[in-house]
Amino acid sequence: MTRKFLTVIGVASLSSFALAAQASAQTQGSFGSTSTGDLTVSASVPAKVRISGLEDVTFTDVDPASDASSNQNICIYSNTASGGYEIKATGDGAANAFTLANGALTPVAYTVAFDDSPGQSTGSPLTTNVALTGQNSTASNQNCTGGETASLIIGVASSELQKMQAGLAYSGTLTLVVAPE
Repeated sequence: MTRKFLTVIGVASLSSFALAAQASAQTQGSFGSTSTGDLTVSASVPAKVRISGLEDVTFTDVDPASDASSNQNICIYSNTASGGYEIKATGDGAANAFTLANGALTPVAYTVAFDDSPGQSTGSPLTTNVALTGQNSTASNQNCTGGETASLIIGVASSELQKMQAGLAYSGTLTLVVAPE
C-alpha cells in the first residue's frame, strides 16, 4: 500500500512539472541533437502624458485702461491611442484662485484659457481645480519634435489692473496638471 501511494505521488509531481514547463513556452522542443522551442514576448506601457514648453509670463508697464493678455504655444504629449488628455489649473491664491499678490496689498485676479491647438489667442476658460476634458494632442513623441500642440492664454482684465499700485510687482504661481484620457 505504501508503494502504490508513493508511485501516485511521483506521477502527480511529474505531471505537475510537465504542466509548469509547458505554461512557460508556446511550443516545446523535442529531445534530439538540436531542439527548437517558440515563446511569445509581449510588453505594454501605462498611459502617460507630458507638458513642456512653458515660459514665465511678465506684464510690464501695461496700460491699466486696457486688458492685458499673453498667449504662448506649449507642448502636451499623450501616449494614448487617441492622444487624449485633460488639463487642470490651480493658482496660489486663496482656495487656489488665479491671483497676483504683493505682500499685504489686495491681490488681483487673472484668467487662464486653453486651446488644444497652437497659435490661438482665445480658448476655453479654465476654472481653478476643474479639469478641461476631451483635449487631444497631435505630438508624436514626448519631446514635441514636430512643434507645439496647444495654446495657453493668460489675461488680466483692466478692472484688475486698475486695483494695482504703480511701480510694484505682483506675482503668483500657476500650476498646470495634465492627465491621460
